Amino acid sequence: MEYPEIYSAAQLSAFIQQVGFLPLLDSGIRGFSAEDVVTDDCRYVVFPDGGWDWPMWKWKGQIVTEGNCVYGKFFAGKAGYISRAWWPDFFCYRRSKHPAPEEGSIEDTILLTLREQGSLITRQLRAACGFTGPKMRSKFDGYVTRLQMGCYIVTEDFVYPTDKHGKEYGWGWSLLTTPESLLGRDACYCSRSPEASYERMADHLKSILPQADKDQIAKLLK
Repeated sequence: MEYPEIYSAAQLSAFIQQVGFLPLLDSGIRGFSAEDVVTDDCRYVVFPDGGWDWPMWKWKGQIVTEGNCVYGKFFAGKAGYISRAWWPDFFCYRRSKHPAPEEGSIEDTILLTLREQGSLITRQLRAACGFTGPKMRSKFDGYVTRLQMGCYIVTEDFVYPTDKHGKEYGWGWSLLTTPESLLGRDACYCSRSPEASYERMADHLKSILPQADKDQIAKLLK
């Protein structure tokens, strides 16, 4: 398929609906990421004074809160978008490959905390789960990433700190929640088997990614 020239959040959102699945950055498949399809003006740039701009990065919150797609670390532990239309199949297949955490485990505690609170930014969730000691951040992030890969946690929005003038700055923090809380249980239901969902997704990706081989598509979905 021919990719359009994308230079706005609205265009990227429409493209996500068209392709169904879209990694944010390098996917391992040539040309298949949000970073690949946006125009040069929307990519990361560093200014001589040390400042930076990255329009594509700033679009994430707007796209996610529109409600037409789901965002999280879904692709080999890396972030990306999945359209609402394809979410039930993705959810069905991934949950079959990532069983629910065992009762009393760290991952179970993280999920219970998030369900009780509704939504929390990552550092709030980390503190609520007691990961406050040295070198605990990366360890905790690993648990959260695994839960996102299993479709147990998704990103609801992005929260940015503000300066004294009320202007947002920095990279922003993910506001995490569960897909059931964000979308409702019905939006996560799929009548197909995990195997049928996988075949349906794989066939779709083959049709839009002729440059990708079977192993690359399998890696994207596993």
